[in-house]
Amino acid sequence: MLKIENLSIAFKKDNTFTNVIHNISYEVQKNEIVGIVGESGSGKSVSSLAILGLLPKKISKISSGKIIFNEEEITHLPEKKYQQLRGKTISMIFQEPMSSLNPSMKCGPQVLEILLQHTQLSKKAAKTEVLALFEKVKLPEPEAVFKKYPHQISGGQKQRVMIAMAIACKPKLLIADEPTTALDVTVQKEIIKLLKTLQQETEMSIIFISHDLALVSEIADKVVVMYKGDIVEQGDASQVFHHPNHSYTKALLASRPSLDVRLQKLPTIADFLNETTNLSIISPDEREKKHQKLYEQPPLLSIRNVSKEYVTATAIFGKDKTFKAVDDVSFDVFEGETVGLVGESGCGKSTLGNAILQLDKATSGTILYKGKDITKLKSSEIRSLRKEIQLIFQDPYSSLNPRISVGNAILEPMKVHGLYKNDTERKEKVIEILERVGLDASHYNRYPHEFSGGQRQRIGIARTIALQPKLIVCDESVSALDISVQAQVLNLLNELKENFGFTYIFISHDLSVVKYMSDQLIVMNKGKIEEMGDADAIYKEPKTAYTKRLISSIPIGK
Repeated sequence: MLKIENLSIAFKKDNTFTNVIHNISYEVQKNEIVGIVGESGSGKSVSSLAILGLLPKKISKISSGKIIFNEEEITHLPEKKYQQLRGKTISMIFQEPMSSLNPSMKCGPQVLEILLQHTQLSKKAAKTEVLALFEKVKLPEPEAVFKKYPHQISGGQKQRVMIAMAIACKPKLLIADEPTTALDVTVQKEIIKLLKTLQQETEMSIIFISHDLALVSEIADKVVVMYKGDIVEQGDASQVFHHPNHSYTKALLASRPSLDVRLQKLPTIADFLNETTNLSIISPDEREKKHQKLYEQPPLLSIRNVSKEYVTATAIFGKDKTFKAVDDVSFDVFEGETVGLVGESGCGKSTLGNAILQLDKATSGTILYKGKDITKLKSSEIRSLRKEIQLIFQDPYSSLNPRISVGNAILEPMKVHGLYKNDTERKEKVIEILERVGLDASHYNRYPHEFSGGQRQRIGIARTIALQPKLIVCDESVSALDISVQAQVLNLLNELKENFGFTYIFISHDLSVVKYMSDQLIVMNKGKIEEMGDADAIYKEPKTAYTKRLISSIPIGK
């Protein structure tokens, strides 16, 4: 159905075009799912945008090769022809549904628009078809979702609206670009199952793009592995997953934390390509000795019966509703420990993190830090507490000021808290910290937009550790990173923990990452603690049905 022949794509830099995709070739048969795997910058999204003629016009071009769809060459179609093709015959699900959906339009009319543009259906028949599509993609209360704006529904529901839009005109080929990256493991599993079911029902072909090889191998018939604009390996999904040939494919598989063994250090892509892999394992005995030492000291942080309620206003004469985001939660955190907080979106884990940081006050309960109740602190006292308890954000780009160089962004909090004698001394310290997180002095005067996602996350970590805190809350701080960059950042966090004696509360929906990082694990569900205990023990023998469902949703490859 689709044939990519020796395709090269060039981008313009300093008035010259340079190839970023080099002579790639692969095929997609009718009724087949092909997975394209690789990290950010490997060329997987760029090559798929070329199929739909969506490459940025003035700065990019197809420099050689052919794209053949249904035996017709579509490499250089006029824009009008592409418009007839897009959405009707070839459709695309984008990575970020919030930025792909129009925030000023209700969900139903957005899907309706596609049908009215590409079919002969009347408005009434098209609305019936949209509601049927919403049912097909298993959206709860299709009539209600039809009338809601994108911001009024969850991430998983937004992704389902996008899928409904993409399959509305029964396309022959669907391109799904990282459609589950920011979703909970349970929602991710549902979306994968849904795409597979839709593909079997409609016999459409799917190109499924992701950086997660285990996930791709669960849905794809065939896998194409891309690295720096080249295809380094392709073949049957099970073959590539279980018997990879190329060292890059092996690295992609090994960089994901294992659920079976606990490695001292996660291998990275560079380790595999340079053949410097060290797969030393932490034995259960070593872990137990470490825990005995940890838990014989008094806790650094004690959470006691903490609840957080939000009031939602109803109709004018209606009674306001209260919603308990965190419901009577109690646990201890010990110095030098990593406590993992997991659960689906809306379970209350980030709300609890914000209450600990005093960014959003708890409604009731006590939070004792070094034996002192921090819920009763004055504003001036909270300011000095900020030095002790720090946060690493999920999205480092939006947490960095685009107009301030990264060196100054790290120096600024040092100045606010009166650390070191003067700016000269502070600058020396900033450079030292940049080097500790794998950057260097030349990065001091650069701005956030000049860095990759992984580098920006390192800058976020550098800014956090600049204040020498005792306790760090990591809120989904690796969820948007490629698997190999994620491995580097997790290794860095563990290394800094060893060297500086940090204590972490590690919040994430990625259970394999949380298991790797955590000593103790807390599973949250609807504001309450569902299960709590040693991370390895919970993964080995989960006690509740909810925890079992979370663990069974982790992609392990077929």
